[in-house]
Amino acid sequence: MSAAGEQLDKLVEIMARLRSQDGCPWDREQDLRSLRPYLTEEAFEVIDEMDRVAEGGPWRALCEELGDLLFQIVFHARLAEELGEFSMADVSRSISEKLTSRHPHVFGERQADGTPQPLANWAKLKAEERKKKTGREGSVLDGVPTGAPALLRAERLTEKASRIGFDWPSLQEVRAKLYEELGELDEAIASGNRDELEHELGDVLFSLANLARFTQTPAEDALRMASRRFTTRFQHIESALRAEGIPLGEATLEHMDRHWDAAKAVEKGLPPPLRVPRAPLVALRLPVTDLAAQRAFWDRLAPLLGWSAERGAADEAAYGDGLYRLVFTPGPGTPSPPTVTFGAPSAEAVERLRTLLEGTSPGCALEGGGATGRITFRDPAGLRWEYAFGAH
Repeated sequence: MSAAGEQLDKLVEIMARLRSQDGCPWDREQDLRSLRPYLTEEAFEVIDEMDRVAEGGPWRALCEELGDLLFQIVFHARLAEELGEFSMADVSRSISEKLTSRHPHVFGERQADGTPQPLANWAKLKAEERKKKTGREGSVLDGVPTGAPALLRAERLTEKASRIGFDWPSLQEVRAKLYEELGELDEAIASGNRDELEHELGDVLFSLANLARFTQTPAEDALRMASRRFTTRFQHIESALRAEGIPLGEATLEHMDRHWDAAKAVEKGLPPPLRVPRAPLVALRLPVTDLAAQRAFWDRLAPLLGWSAERGAADEAAYGDGLYRLVFTPGPGTPSPPTVTFGAPSAEAVERLRTLLEGTSPGCALEGGGATGRITFRDPAGLRWEYAFGAH
């Protein structure tokens, strides 16, 4: 048996023990309905970690979240097995058979020259599967969950319809349809009719989802990443206002817009990740006397260095670039800490950081004039850091 098979068997055994008479009371109380929110939550946590990896973050957290999602699948299979419906082995067998039948060009017969036979029509294969199960072919649109996020569902519906030829011939016509729907939305806005407004706004969103499919840019992913950018920029505004002593809600829109533009400038100044690392190799844990001040400072500084804040315990502040991690925890402070050096992508990046830190970061103390391509500073906890071009 492979290592993966052994570990899956072990997980199935753990699940059986948890549900046994001498197992865990909480696990024994669960049923299909009570587990629904956990399954949904774990799936979204996997997506969160996928986004972090795509931005150059560590892979290890994704591994853990995939494990949590797998546990939900094993849990549901166990509930079914207890009722005599199916087991985890049946779940695995079902998907294996499905993948094999849907890829005849891989698992089916090959031509004499060794090339695979033409790929059978995917929609036709799925229709045959439905007919075998239910006695009827059903709809091409079957299989898109009604509970899926609306943008994702819209995109998948248009994708399935396109498989039998119901599709726009070109991207230009998809764009034209979007413009048409926007015009109808303007008319609905002018009318003030709530039902018409909902109808036309829905058509615009559906057209955008179709455009996303044509450009191979999933709408759900694009909107989720836009929401992340909004969150980062807005939290930059909050941190900046706190640093200036301006209570939230009392700043003018123009004032907040300036901080918003500053956050966007920082984003544009950051180099794209050059690699997608597998896991953090080094973690540095440092106790600090004022965790709140440290977190406020590093929440602003980390993006300037190409690092990102990581989700963790409430009593710590963690940051990483996929290879290294910094973790600040409450404590008496670090006596005689060494200077920690970050490698900068260019001398210009060092000077940009110097300009941003001078007079704009409370609690930060710049040290010396510094040579071109190197800057040294202390954070609110008094820890000494160096940002230098050419350092590793």
